[in-house]
Amino acid sequence: MNSERSPIKCRPKWRKVAYGGRQPGYDDNYTDESFLEEMVMNANVVKRDLLKVMVDSVSISQYLCIVALVVSTWTYTLNLVIDEVTLLKLDTSLLLVGFSMLLLTTCPFSLKLFSKYVLNISFFIGGLYVLAPIYQTLTRSISSDSIWALAVCLLLVHLFLHDYSGSTIRPPGAPNNPKLTSNISLNASIVASVLVASRLPSRLHVFAIMLFSLQIFLFAPLIAFCIKKYSLRLHLIFSFALMLITLSITYQLHRMFFILLLALLVFISIVCPFWLIRIQEYKFEINGPWDEAKLCFDITE
Repeated sequence: MNSERSPIKCRPKWRKVAYGGRQPGYDDNYTDESFLEEMVMNANVVKRDLLKVMVDSVSISQYLCIVALVVSTWTYTLNLVIDEVTLLKLDTSLLLVGFSMLLLTTCPFSLKLFSKYVLNISFFIGGLYVLAPIYQTLTRSISSDSIWALAVCLLLVHLFLHDYSGSTIRPPGAPNNPKLTSNISLNASIVASVLVASRLPSRLHVFAIMLFSLQIFLFAPLIAFCIKKYSLRLHLIFSFALMLITLSITYQLHRMFFILLLALLVFISIVCPFWLIRIQEYKFEINGPWDEAKLCFDITE
């Protein structure tokens, strides 16, 4: 009796290939015993220091105080506590101090850069003075309650989208342009300034408050960024002095505003850093051969 024997086929060895097609004898989702040998836990988790996180949060508290100072100045101006002459003197002082700080913290000093700043600021002030009558009558047909509600919403949008790590105006020598969200934030602050200025009684008042607001929203982040880049110690001294000045002004303005601002500063500068360090202990990340490939270069270049 003849017996037929089928030839024994040797099973090919499984190979780890990305685009090699299906391998005979193995399922598409097959993995061998070495699959978990390349597993890495918490490879990209950054160990953060509490003091460093608190120092980094100072920039947020600093700008929050800057916005609080703008709101306080708006309130005093609308209540006619500050007249237009005093406001113009304040604008001139802020312009000179900010311009000096910008030149001192920009190295090396350039006469071309100096002339560029002077020319831009001259055009900026001249255009603002010409547009002041338009701003004064812009919202005459809108009720004051709608103006205040819209101004508050725009300031919240400004704070939410503001770039706290840089400046909307491109600093000298910066490689990248400002982000889209920071431009939206700046536009929201400008519209809020126009709404508030439209409730003032005279053209000079409108010009003075608009110049003050745009100086703060446009140039204060730039100056703060240059100071921080120049010296971290100077940045901290400037920030804490600004916090003390803002808290003293808001205390005289309104007690509830003072308590709210103080609570926000404590929450941002102390509670949030401690909270971030605390939750880092529970972070668990797994990396392995199943991760998607990531580009190691910029595709826009």
